[in-house]
Amino acid sequence: MNQEPQTEYRYFVSYSGVKLPLRLVNEISEADLNNRNTYYLGCFDAQDRMLLCRKIVYGEVESEHQYQYDENGALKHAQITEDDEVREIYFKMSDAST
Repeated sequence: MNQEPQTEYRYFVSYSGVKLPLRLVNEISEADLNNRNTYYLGCFDAQDRMLLCRKIVYGEVESEHQYQYDENGALKHAQITEDDEVREIYFKMSDAST
């Protein structure tokens, strides 16, 4: 039997840094979303690695990052969608660890 990987959705005010994957900061509860025009939705796997990050502005997805990791947990692929433009970045093992 194949088990579905466990994922958890969490909400944040912003992110910090410029490296991928984005580092989401200032976690908020789902109840706090009613008072916000802009927030980030993060989907995390059982190892707390971010698989998906969406910037939500006035209820619409403004940008989206999808991440894939290698068997050692290093980032190997990022797909970034902004303004209907999709960019894909492939990482060598040394790229993701620097």
